[in-house]
Amino acid sequence: MDFENIYIEEENNLATITINRPKKLNALNKRTIEELHVAFKELDEDNETKVIIITGSGEKAFVAGADISEFSDYSVKEGRQLAAAGQRKLFDFVENLSTPVIAAINGFALGGGLELAMASHFRVASSNARMGLPEVSLGVIPGYGGTQRLPQLVGKGRAMEMIMTAGMVDSDKAFGYGLVNHVVSSEELLPFCRKIASRISNNSAVAIKHAIKAVNAGFKYDADGYSVEIDAFGSCFGTDDFKEGTTAFLEKRKADFPGS
Repeated sequence: MDFENIYIEEENNLATITINRPKKLNALNKRTIEELHVAFKELDEDNETKVIIITGSGEKAFVAGADISEFSDYSVKEGRQLAAAGQRKLFDFVENLSTPVIAAINGFALGGGLELAMASHFRVASSNARMGLPEVSLGVIPGYGGTQRLPQLVGKGRAMEMIMTAGMVDSDKAFGYGLVNHVVSSEELLPFCRKIASRISNNSAVAIKHAIKAVNAGFKYDADGYSVEIDAFGSCFGTDDFKEGTTAFLEKRKADFPGS
């Protein structure tokens, strides 16, 4: 696929996807969602890619929401289809990706932008970042998982307030809420994320894949997270990574995981 709205940089087992629609503050339209789906899928299938960072171009916005011009005249049926397709192609897809995804929030993360950041495995924000779900001010609600993931991260009461007021929180408040893991300066944002990515890439990619699956299961109504953890834990014992990791520990050396 020829990308029009994103670009990818790859170095040292790390891929950085940048959403590049600066005139629209990197708003998500159908084309961008499709491009992101393809990019995440291809990188996840590439054994050389250990970590993915997702960010926006410029310093103003990570993603300032969905492109409202595309769906302002949609019917009820079309609205449901829009949400279902977006969740399937991007938001649920990213959350369940076996490759770790770090959201580097470089400015406004609103609506679908915050939903994309929340679908990532964790978040780092620049000090100028602003986050919120303003959908009720447009007569609609978050449709890409925001009503589900925000309470998981910040608690029901805070999520209700953020959603019902349609307000934004700054990076410090987001950190206090547990919405983001770290807050750094704009200049430090990507270097800081790359340092974390480097630490992740030193570990077993197979074990990380199982860990992502087990953690996610704990937040699904139809899954028993403990059972998923037990199965995933047992599965690790049959991998080359487990043999290398335990052997390296007993031999008092650093593990050299296959493919790392």
